Amino acid sequence: MGIVEQGRPSSGETGYTVTGTDAKVAHMKILVIEDDLEAAAYMTKAFREAGIVADHASDGESGLFMGSENTYDVMVVDRMLPRRDGLSVISELRKRGIDTPVLILSALGQVDDRVTGLRAGGDDYLPKPYAFSELLARVEVLGRRKGKPEQDMVYRVGDLELDRLSHEVKRAGREILLQPREFRLLEYLMKNAGQVVTRTMLLEHVWDYHFDPQTNVIDVHVSRLRSKIEKDFDRPLLKTVRGAGYMIKDEG
Repeated sequence: MGIVEQGRPSSGETGYTVTGTDAKVAHMKILVIEDDLEAAAYMTKAFREAGIVADHASDGESGLFMGSENTYDVMVVDRMLPRRDGLSVISELRKRGIDTPVLILSALGQVDDRVTGLRAGGDDYLPKPYAFSELLARVEVLGRRKGKPEQDMVYRVGDLELDRLSHEVKRAGREILLQPREFRLLEYLMKNAGQVVTRTMLLEHVWDYHFDPQTNVIDVHVSRLRSKIEKDFDRPLLKTVRGAGYMIKDEG
């Protein structure tokens, strides 16, 4: 089953009591893509007791369809699924422009496995077996990030413009196509324009990671982003601050 809880559920009870649930979290809607029907039933019932609406898909193809056709705040995706594996589902969702936060569940918990999941488009990774309390906390974090209200819909740094509503990025009027993770990275940098953004800040606010996975995933994404927003333009905007982090700033 892969879920560790204090005391086994009995007579249809989940064995999990939710207290102090955030009001915004209580109105969340999530999709659970899990082929283990016992685990899925336990999980969805516990989520519902927390006030979270939880839909369930039992295979990859069904999950891809539901995730594409419906709007969710978070998706919880098992990595090993019938008909279509979890990483393939996530990659296809990202290709379709769906940036719903995804938490990956997997019995594969090594660093390389987590990195592969994150590079496929996942936002967080929880190895099995896990405690439901931790799963709920991680889902809450992802849900708050997506639902956090912001006043500014458009960020501008020099001739670079990012529209948070339409997800369009332009520089000097020329459209720049970004992958979902690149967009989130640029959005966070522009939100903090003129300030140094550390690796820890990026891990927490762009990847929703609260530990360092000891990989160069940030450097790779920053490099790709820099090439897209600065290629064929005279003035650089994205700077590496040695020993500190990164900063986006117009010094023109």
